[in-house]
Amino acid sequence: MPREVIMPALGMAQDSGVIVTWLKSPGDAVAEGDALFEVETDKATMEVEAQAAGFLTGVTAAAGDDVPVGKVIALISNSADAPAATPPEADSPPADAAAPSDLPPGREVIMPALGMAQDTGLLVSWLKAPGDAVTADDVLFEVETDKSTMEVPAGHEGFVAALLAEAGEDVPVGQAVAIISAQKPDAPFQRKAGAKSTVKPDVPATDAVKPATDAKPQARPAVAAQPARADGRILASPKARRLALEQGLDLSLLAAAGHPQPFHVRDLETLRAMGQKQPSAAVSLVAQPVRLAAEIDGDGLASFMEWAAAAVKHLDERAVLAGLCAASLRDDDAEIIIAVDAFGTSRHYLDPDRPTLGAKDPEAAEGIPHLRLRDLRQTRVTSVSIGAEDVPVVTITRSGTGLLLTLECAADQLSADRALALLTDLAGRIEQPLRHLL
Repeated sequence: MPREVIMPALGMAQDSGVIVTWLKSPGDAVAEGDALFEVETDKATMEVEAQAAGFLTGVTAAAGDDVPVGKVIALISNSADAPAATPPEADSPPADAAAPSDLPPGREVIMPALGMAQDTGLLVSWLKAPGDAVTADDVLFEVETDKSTMEVPAGHEGFVAALLAEAGEDVPVGQAVAIISAQKPDAPFQRKAGAKSTVKPDVPATDAVKPATDAKPQARPAVAAQPARADGRILASPKARRLALEQGLDLSLLAAAGHPQPFHVRDLETLRAMGQKQPSAAVSLVAQPVRLAAEIDGDGLASFMEWAAAAVKHLDERAVLAGLCAASLRDDDAEIIIAVDAFGTSRHYLDPDRPTLGAKDPEAAEGIPHLRLRDLRQTRVTSVSIGAEDVPVVTITRSGTGLLLTLECAADQLSADRALALLTDLAGRIEQPLRHLL
């Protein structure tokens, strides 16, 4: 079955991207990870990689086209002569979607693509209510992908005029989930994703559109109980997940008992009252995860990459990042595998600090990585607190004009002293990457 290639959202406030150039031609064979095309946003120009192996077919957008986020622009098929997919009728919205005239005026907030292979996002919870005032950096909602749960900022300053989805819904990437208006709305409302509105915001409410009352809205709008999902997913805030992990609590017990999702910190009291055994003090100490953060003033990494790209043909930026991590982690001659996640794809590198500038970087076909680097510099995510994973994870996010490095790991993966030394060394290398060459 052909794999769709969509225009990704490389930023939370991005609703379209300009195709700079295609790096593959229709009919070309592609491997997973091959760069397909370059896309330009208001922040940067990035390469978009193939998420499967096959042949590039069904290309529907040309260089220079401004393409909406989430739109299918090509296919990766099993053969070069596979028929092109039938394009949707003039990009018209689905029959059950509301017409633009049904929505209040304002700026749309879309469901972002936190990964290239992601076509939907699970809305975990809203952190703002209809009518609330927001700034561009205020966290508006939490979204869960197959990899993690992230907080998504509003992206615009103003007031929440409409929430166009409810917690627990899977929303297609690129679909509007909220409207931020410049002026305080007279009748802010919330409805389900795809629900067709037959009223204007200034008309009395129907069952499909629920205006806010004159009472002061709560910080978190009330959400109807969500039934247990057939796929077994548990909806919970990142903080609730982290505390449950630290305290040895099993959120699945709440789901099995029929408690409404998404779960928040207050639900952990209910979980404790259900009689689940608490870990002993010694077990809690061992399970306590390590979380360290380091701020870097300025972004010397970006200028270094520009210089390196001019010095090395076909520079692999992820290999350079992997090399910096390996150099900070290495304390003997044993082989090191570093995984680098960016734009929803993951690449594994074997001993990446030994080649020069990532010019020739062998990828590890197999093996569990010793460290995972998650590069979120091209998103609007400014901080993470996901908790310990199967291997230590360093996440890079933007912090003002500089960078923020966050290291999360289990206590049995890295000791506190080892984690501190690793993050300190890595922060120094990322701040001054030329150290890596000395």
